[in-house]
Amino acid sequence: MSWYMQALKKYAVFAGRARRKEFWMFFLVYVVIVVVLVIVESILGLPGILSGLYSLALLIPSIAVTVRRLHDTGRTGWWWWIGLVPVIGIIVLLVFMALEGEPGQNQYGPDPKAA
Repeated sequence: MSWYMQALKKYAVFAGRARRKEFWMFFLVYVVIVVVLVIVESILGLPGILSGLYSLALLIPSIAVTVRRLHDTGRTGWWWWIGLVPVIGIIVLLVFMALEGEPGQNQYGPDPKAA
């Protein structure tokens, strides 16, 4: 949960780098919360209102942590847009997110593992 809160504290910070653990733990907690909200919505008969509001509220932090993760792999944040390409774009972005970050400092900042 601390990784999730750390990503939320950097709500709109697109500079710097994010470790794999920060990225994947953020999205794990995000998905779990969305699933719980969808279950609650189905019980209450709400048509996606809670999960939609939650997803909208976390749109910027999720993009920001993805951009910081791309920075950790040595790629520009503009690679985020490839995720909008159906099927192939998502696969490419997932591969980028799974790759180990560049060791040491790169053009986007110091190695987050070293800190």
